Amino acid sequence: MHASEFLTSAKPLPAVTVLVLYGTERFFKLEVIRRIPDSHDDEGRPTLARVSGSDAEVRRIVSELSTVSMFGDRRIVLIEDADEFVSANREALEKYVSRPARGSLLILDVRTWAKTTRLYKAVDASGLALDCGGVRGAALTGWLRGIARTEFQKSLDQASAALIVQLAGDSAGLLQQEVAKLAALVGDRTTITQEDVARVVGGWRQETTWVMLDAIRDNRVGSAIEALDKLLLAGEAPMKILGGTVFTFRRLVEATEAARCGTPLDEALRAAGVMPFAVSACEKYLRRIGFDRACRILKWLVEADHDIKGGSRVDHRMLLERLFVRLAGQAPPAS
Repeated sequence: MHASEFLTSAKPLPAVTVLVLYGTERFFKLEVIRRIPDSHDDEGRPTLARVSGSDAEVRRIVSELSTVSMFGDRRIVLIEDADEFVSANREALEKYVSRPARGSLLILDVRTWAKTTRLYKAVDASGLALDCGGVRGAALTGWLRGIARTEFQKSLDQASAALIVQLAGDSAGLLQQEVAKLAALVGDRTTITQEDVARVVGGWRQETTWVMLDAIRDNRVGSAIEALDKLLLAGEAPMKILGGTVFTFRRLVEATEAARCGTPLDEALRAAGVMPFAVSACEKYLRRIGFDRACRILKWLVEADHDIKGGSRVDHRMLLERLFVRLAGQAPPAS
C-alpha cells in the first residue's frame, strides 16, 4: 500500500509490531509516524526512541523493544536511514520479526525494500510495509483531493487539484500546506475552486517573477520559461509579466550607458537602482553578453511592448519567450 492511500483513508494504523517505511518522500514518513498511537505526547512532541542506522546495534534494539516499564509504557523504536543496518543484520531481523516483542513497535526507515528477500516476506506476513515514494499524475491529484476531503472537509475537483500541482510542484509537504491554506481561505464554503487556486497558491506570483528574471540573467532560459508557464497558467497578464521584465532590465540599460561614459560598471549598477546583493550577478551578466548585445536590450524591450500591445499576431507567450532568449544572450546579436 502507498502511504498516501493510508493517510487519506483515515483508518487507524493496524496493531502491528514491525512497520517499514520505504521510499524517499520524507513527508509521507513523518505523517505516518504522526498517526501512530503513543508516538507523541499531548503537546505533539515525539515520544518514540530515534536511533540512527549508522549507530544502531541490533542487540540493543531488541533489548529496548523487549523491556516493559513498571508503568506498562509502549516501546516504539524508530531506526532512521536504516538501509545499511538492515543489510548488515538481515538474519537477526528475520528472527525478531518471527517472534517480536508484544506491545512494542519497531519502525524501519529505509530508501529501498526488495521484495525478493525473506525479511520482506516475513514483514508482509505479520507486519506492515508502506511505500513512501513520491507520487505523480492521477495518484498525486487523488491524494490532494483526499486530504482536502478528510482533513479539511472541502471539495476539490480534479482540475483544481491538477492546477495546484502545476503551480506549486510535486513536493507532498508543500502541496499539503497549499491545500491547508486554501481551506482556510474559503472559510465556510465547502468547495475550493480553480479561481481560489489561481489567486492563492503560494502568494507566489511575485517570488516566481523574481525567480524568472534571475534565471534569464543567469542564462537558465529553461527555468525562466518554466516560471513563465506558471505565471500564465495562473492568469497573470502578459503585459504585467513584461512590465516586471522591463522594470528590471531598464536598470541594466541605464548602467550600460553610464559605463559607456566611463563610470565603473559596479558603480553604474548601484546608481541605476540595482539592489546591492544583485550587483555582482548583474555585472557578471553584462560582461557575459557583451557591450553590443547589452546596447540592444532597450530595443528588444520596446519591440516586445509594441508587439504584445497589438503590433503582432504572434502568441503573447511566444513573444515573451523570444524576449527571454534575447535577454539571456542566446539569440544572435543582430536579432
